[in-house]
Amino acid sequence: MNGQTLLSAALIIMNIAGFWIMGADKRRAKMHQYRIRERTLWLVALFGGAVGSTAGMQFFRHKTKHIGFKMGFPILALIEVILFLKIIGVF
Repeated sequence: MNGQTLLSAALIIMNIAGFWIMGADKRRAKMHQYRIRERTLWLVALFGGAVGSTAGMQFFRHKTKHIGFKMGFPILALIEVILFLKIIGVF
């Protein structure tokens, strides 16, 4: 398995995790259960799950009123996409 394939697989896994964790936290919020820490949400986004976290935020309508999430996740997602495209040699 080459580096690009490994990186692609890692990003896919992290983005699925980011999407899932936003949905899980939304469900917990609705049920008044123990919540996932905001730090955990940020770490998943920071380590390659920003696109999935942003998609999950919009899909589940979760954390959309928090300016840090509303602005930070899409910015991280854009940086993530640009870095990935540079690594695979698109530009």
